[in-house]
Amino acid sequence: QLQFVESGGGLVQPGGSLRLSCAASGFTLDNYAVGWFRQVPGKERKSISCIDSDGTTYYRDAVKGRFTISRDNAKNTMYLQMNSLTPEDTAVYYCAADRSSCHSPDQRFIFAGQGTQVTVSS
Repeated sequence: QLQFVESGGGLVQPGGSLRLSCAASGFTLDNYAVGWFRQVPGKERKSISCIDSDGTTYYRDAVKGRFTISRDNAKNTMYLQMNSLTPEDTAVYYCAADRSSCHSPDQRFIFAGQGTQVTVSS
């Protein structure tokens, strides 16, 4: 059974950092594009970063230069290092995967986790 377990969220002050992890089970991430999405209450879930199977990375402008996505295929895990956090980064963060590439429409991505809450507040 395909499953993601997201972790690493929490409460952090503005300017702080967090590192999110997403452990996959039930399938291997090697040949998948994997990405991070976030959602705030009442708003649509949005893609913020993605990494293709060849290691090419993509970032939404709002997080470019502050967030870094990475993957460790040996551990079947992906990560999101988040620095210089602002209150606007407060959201539930989800990981997801697509069999094709980061250019796939968001709705094609496979979501199979509960997400992890990130709250940026003083």
